[in-house]
Amino acid sequence: MKYAIVESGGKQFKAVEGAYIDVDLLPVEAGQSITLEKVLLLTDDDKVLVGTPSVKGASIKTTVVDHVKGPKVVIFKYSPKKRIRTKTGHRQKYTRLKIESIEVK
Repeated sequence: MKYAIVESGGKQFKAVEGAYIDVDLLPVEAGQSITLEKVLLLTDDDKVLVGTPSVKGASIKTTVVDHVKGPKVVIFKYSPKKRIRTKTGHRQKYTRLKIESIEVK
């Protein structure tokens, strides 16, 4: 099985050809292609390439599928004797990428 560990937005993701990953919001329209250059680890069956800090010549070609929202996080602050109750929420925005190919030069 061929897969790679790639970094985007300070987070690491496992990229498998044909799979989808949700990364932090990127300023790219849906349908455009993006090449991720920061590949940290690359495996192809028994062959393993570990980067220091990244694998030279390795890249991942992806296509932007859509911009989606993550699950809602509810923040509730409560102070019982002062009658303070505040409730707020947050939904993080993500960019969904489809992994087209993993390439090594």
